[in-house]
Amino acid sequence: MSFPKTYRTALVTGASRGIGAGITRNLAEAGLTVYALARSEAALETVAALPGVRPLACDITRPEQMVEALDGLEIDVLVNNAGAVGSVKPLSEQALSETAETIALNLTAPLQLMQLLLPGMIARQRGHVISLSSSAGHAVFPGTTVYAAAKAALSRAHEVLRYDMAGKNIRFTEIVPGRVATEFYLQAFGGDADKLNETLYSKQRALRPEDVAEAVMMALSMGEHADIARLDLSPTDQAPGGHVFPVPGEAQHS
Repeated sequence: MSFPKTYRTALVTGASRGIGAGITRNLAEAGLTVYALARSEAALETVAALPGVRPLACDITRPEQMVEALDGLEIDVLVNNAGAVGSVKPLSEQALSETAETIALNLTAPLQLMQLLLPGMIARQRGHVISLSSSAGHAVFPGTTVYAAAKAALSRAHEVLRYDMAGKNIRFTEIVPGRVATEFYLQAFGGDADKLNETLYSKQRALRPEDVAEAVMMALSMGEHADIARLDLSPTDQAPGGHVFPVPGEAQHS
């Protein structure tokens, strides 16, 4: 798969496993120098062994670390992949700290990464920003108030950025995956991998991490004159939506 010839480097967040590791591998195999970013060097050992991959240990929720890690780097492709859900339950039952952490990782960090890297892309007149949002940002999933709000805001940010950056040869792609079979919800299931698999992945076919990685490559492979602004990638068996009509006074269960 070929990219615009001007693309030489990429930065992938959450690169140590799952979707991020798949994206990192594909980009490196396509000939780009890939800066694989995750919180710890140990977590990056597997992808760091791949030709063309440069590991970056950095906590993207700490701006001072991001500034230091990215100093002097010229990044043509930014893939905002890192994200997490702490729990799946009503907002009224979540801790204030969880709200702050979810917003910091899923919204603030991608916005700040774009703030740091877009000036260089503008100066070089080339660039592509790909952000993985979620179907939760476009449809109602019970117990995901903060996560859904963060992803919806990131989606709108992409729309505004495409307007602001029009004419500068910088592309913006929002990839909207449905359910993907990863450990993404493991924390929300108290670390119980068997329960996670039984609840989310055993009864219906979910997407695989490599499916999302291939969608990233598809967006990048378009000619520079074409931009896949938003790509919805859903499992064949999943169709988000529906209505709930609660009976007053009865407890509701998601």
